[in-house]
Amino acid sequence: SVFLMPSKEWSFISSSLVKEVARHQGDVTHFLPDNVHQALMDKLK
Repeated sequence: SVFLMPSKEWSFISSSLVKEVARHQGDVTHFLPDNVHQALMDKLK
């Protein structure tokens, strides 16, 4: 078997996973644009 990693621009991550990581104070800044990150942090407060 051969596994080829896609570049970051073509990879996918579930929004549920991002929210779960953020809920536990994990760093999700590299997965989200700044305005979306701020909205998510405001919602989780």
